[in-house]
Amino acid sequence: MSNSHRQKYLIRLLAGLGIVSGGILVIIYTSFIKSREQEWYIWGAAAIALINSGLFILGSAFVHKVKSDLIRKQKQKETHKRYEFE
Repeated sequence: MSNSHRQKYLIRLLAGLGIVSGGILVIIYTSFIKSREQEWYIWGAAAIALINSGLFILGSAFVHKVKSDLIRKQKQKETHKRYEFE
């Protein structure tokens, strides 16, 4: 039986890192390429949205990593108890 939390961890970790990187690239793009005074509000809002959603997904990945580790430890404990009593 596969551990779905481990799969969710890997997917969300990569997605979160990609989204945070995208937010940082938006900031770099805005600061070097776009210099109009009125457009930076839109680009700033996009960067904030990207970085915050990326951090949220990274937090979710961390929770799934903890759940995966707890499930693995519980299985090891059950296996050890089973062999101990036989």
